[in-house]
Amino acid sequence: MAIDHSVLPAEPAGWSAANRRAINQVLQTSGSSSPGYNPAKKPYAVFDWDNTCIMNDTEESLLLYQAENLLFKLTPAEFAEVLRQGVPDGLFHADYTNLDGQRVSMEDLAVDLDEAYQWLYTHSAALAGTQPLAQIQETPQFQNFRAKFYFLYGALCDTYPMEVGYKWIIYFYKNFTTAELQTMVSESIAYNLAEPLHQAPIHSSAELPGRAGRVAPVHFYGMRAHAEIVALMHCLQTNGFDVYVSTASIDDVVRVFACDPKYGYNLPVENILGLKLEMVDGKYTNVYKKDWHFNWGPGKTIGIQNVFVAQKGYGPTLVFGDSDGDAWMMKDFTDTRLGVIINRQQKNVIGSNSQQAAATLGQPDARFLLQGRDEHTGCFNADEKTLRYGQTEARLLA
Repeated sequence: MAIDHSVLPAEPAGWSAANRRAINQVLQTSGSSSPGYNPAKKPYAVFDWDNTCIMNDTEESLLLYQAENLLFKLTPAEFAEVLRQGVPDGLFHADYTNLDGQRVSMEDLAVDLDEAYQWLYTHSAALAGTQPLAQIQETPQFQNFRAKFYFLYGALCDTYPMEVGYKWIIYFYKNFTTAELQTMVSESIAYNLAEPLHQAPIHSSAELPGRAGRVAPVHFYGMRAHAEIVALMHCLQTNGFDVYVSTASIDDVVRVFACDPKYGYNLPVENILGLKLEMVDGKYTNVYKKDWHFNWGPGKTIGIQNVFVAQKGYGPTLVFGDSDGDAWMMKDFTDTRLGVIINRQQKNVIGSNSQQAAATLGQPDARFLLQGRDEHTGCFNADEKTLRYGQTEARLLA
């Protein structure tokens, strides 16, 4: 039997039945087999990357991998500068307390991290010292550094506008070349793809509580490729669509996962739109690229307008995302036929899109779709409902 390339392949089978029908409808009415198809005016799809094309987050996993392996190219003075860059002083959100229940401030956390990094820089062979990493990782100074560094990222994202935390994370690539950064990313991806999906706290040292006290931020370990997204991207391209990624990570980090053929997605490197840093002598600086938008939330709409619409003259036919970072680009373009939400049971603006999807579930003219997955396996589950990690019953909405 001949294979019908104008529809999604039967395998992998994780799309819900209604979502499969809706996507196939778009393929058949907008793709290269449709009567009105114009190869000079190719339709296109825009995908968010983290928690949309994959399970979990490439750049946040990289942050912890970088800390655990002390993969920095910063002197203690440079580290202290980047650590504080763009971050207000004062207490973090009320949820960010130490293990004694006391709220944590930026000033105290920064002092503890300065002390830890100075000690690690002096002693660890990964930086400027001589002791092997395995030995360093047993020290209270390392335990403090890893836990408090990761705690700080979460505190920034939950206390201030997302622009603060999302830019802060990429400033630590200062002094890397692109090749060096992407080697670190490849190592982090390999580690996280092999890691079981699980949540666990990261404890700082009880021996050296420091000014901020003991903390234990929780990390969701592991990552998984979404086979259904891989197959969809290939199917879209076979049907005459262009496929792009719009990410709130730095573009060069996502390019590793999205463009290296070994992961399956195999997109052109120029099709990744994300955050950018200024470069000097082939190395990243801790300066955000001048006149470049912040590619999150409403900024993703700006990016699509300034790059894709400017090139093509029209908006995307399909948009895929999972969070408020994607909610605006899903709804802002009149050319968009479907906004497909990887269902993480989120609230706020993406929650409004999700409620609309739930109200029109299975209807042929639905503007938004919900696609569920099982967060214990990282796989799509052929349903609109998602089984959240640590829960036993799949649900449709938050």
